[in-house]
Amino acid sequence: MTRHTSDFLRQRSSNLSLRSLAAANASSASKLSSFVNPSEFDEKPAMSKSEKAFIVGDLARSRSLTLCDPCFQGLPDRLSDRLVFRLTDDQSSCSSCKVMLSKPEAYTEPFCKFLEENPTVFHAVGYFKDKMTALGYKELPARDDWAGKLEPGGKYFATRNGTSVIAFTVGKAYKPGNGVAMVAGHIDALTARLKPVSNKPTKAGYVQLGVAPYAGALNETWWDRDLSIGGRVIVRDDPGKTSSKLVKLDWPIARVPTLAPHFGVGIMGQKNKETEAVPIIGLDNSDISSSNSKPIEPFGPAGSFVSTQPPKLVQLISKELGIKDHSQIVNWELELFDLQPATVGGMDREFIFAGRIDDKLCSWAAFQGLLAAESNDDDGVIKLVALFDDEEIGSLLRQGARGNFLPAVIERAVESLCGESKTFGPGVIGQTYARSFLVSADVTHAVNPNFLSRYLDDHAPRLNVGICIAADSNGHMTTDSVSTAVVTRVCELSDCTPQVFQIRNDSRSGGTVGPMLSSVMGVKAIDAGMAQLSMHSIRATCGSLDPGLGAKFFKGFLDNWEKVDAEWQ
Repeated sequence: MTRHTSDFLRQRSSNLSLRSLAAANASSASKLSSFVNPSEFDEKPAMSKSEKAFIVGDLARSRSLTLCDPCFQGLPDRLSDRLVFRLTDDQSSCSSCKVMLSKPEAYTEPFCKFLEENPTVFHAVGYFKDKMTALGYKELPARDDWAGKLEPGGKYFATRNGTSVIAFTVGKAYKPGNGVAMVAGHIDALTARLKPVSNKPTKAGYVQLGVAPYAGALNETWWDRDLSIGGRVIVRDDPGKTSSKLVKLDWPIARVPTLAPHFGVGIMGQKNKETEAVPIIGLDNSDISSSNSKPIEPFGPAGSFVSTQPPKLVQLISKELGIKDHSQIVNWELELFDLQPATVGGMDREFIFAGRIDDKLCSWAAFQGLLAAESNDDDGVIKLVALFDDEEIGSLLRQGARGNFLPAVIERAVESLCGESKTFGPGVIGQTYARSFLVSADVTHAVNPNFLSRYLDDHAPRLNVGICIAADSNGHMTTDSVSTAVVTRVCELSDCTPQVFQIRNDSRSGGTVGPMLSSVMGVKAIDAGMAQLSMHSIRATCGSLDPGLGAKFFKGFLDNWEKVDAEWQ
């Protein structure tokens, strides 16, 4: 791959020159005029489409970047000066153009990187916050007064507990009482969390870790896996300030070992998660050592948090965070995660094999759809994506979908946007919800070729095809005839292929955040998500195009909902 620098490209005389002398002169003249008017110089220029595509598609980190002339010219020097890329005059092969045109293949690599680098719900929310900030979204702290802080054309986000996030844009033509095009999903995944007292007595020379399953974790697929640790650490700094810091270890430190089949009781014994699925994290043979070595004593005084945790783990976490005084750690929420990176597989690289696909797949794709959504002068609605924690355990906590996070954000946003032009109250909120629509986005079951009899005919979604509308006759999904017609129309306008799934009568249907959210707000809703194999396994499978197909659909929904809604009488 050729490394092209800005200085080199500016001097090129071919018709593919990405920085002509005329452009350089124009840039210089612009800067000189700005010095004449300092206020003009201080204004931040509008973000170009190619710069937006770079952020949305994580193109600055792409391993095979190809750029066309217009896209490179649209990049600021702070990006272009550091790029290594291949030059092309074919826009169909331009990496930036593919993102702007919602080509599914443009999203495969960044999705895999997201899964690898953000193993916990805390890291996922941090990733979303960083990306939104880079695109000009403004954070709305829940403890602040939002009055006068929102305006048509603005971009905003709010978080709760560091594990749930809601992001939205306000249409430039928005008026109070207009609707909200919503996508809601969850970003929590099955895991094993450290117990409040995770230090355990050494057994037969093994240092073990006390963990508890979150949802259905520590099932058969968690045994004999390379597990690491990450999450949130609460730290009290020297000046007496308390803060939250994210941590993850980049090597496997834990493993749940199976029993050899020779013992005749099954490789997982009785599958007792309390006594037989305890991870080993180290060795300590001091009890039989002749060198008079002693096990490491717990840190901190009796009753302190660090005194209840494995001493070496406290050392590792402290070192990772640059903490010298272990007593500064006042608590943590750490969990195990599969360290094996997400990877593309199959003969034609048509699969993604990864952990935490449920449901980083739909949540990431919905988020990408919002970031890539259009911002036109005639947009009259709010476009919103809400990503919740705790779905896998019932959504009952304040950061879950059963909490008031989503309606509170919508109502506070509408109140701020009302300003002095319209009286805020139940009337405008009722009107807003009546004009809104919710897509409950959660993964669904792709057809498994080894168990075809477990699926209904014509209700067997395939990978790398498109969004799947999920139905349930007993109200576990929000889908009905009206919402299906709406989403089918969205697919027509967005060039997306819808599929359908419903479980057999002799099987148990799962649930989503859709029913609880649509019922509390009274909004029309549908359940629609991407398909995957091996749901609730520590390693699952989706199609390599599915993250991009999801992003394309969610962008299409957010961009076309207002038009589709206007077609209904």
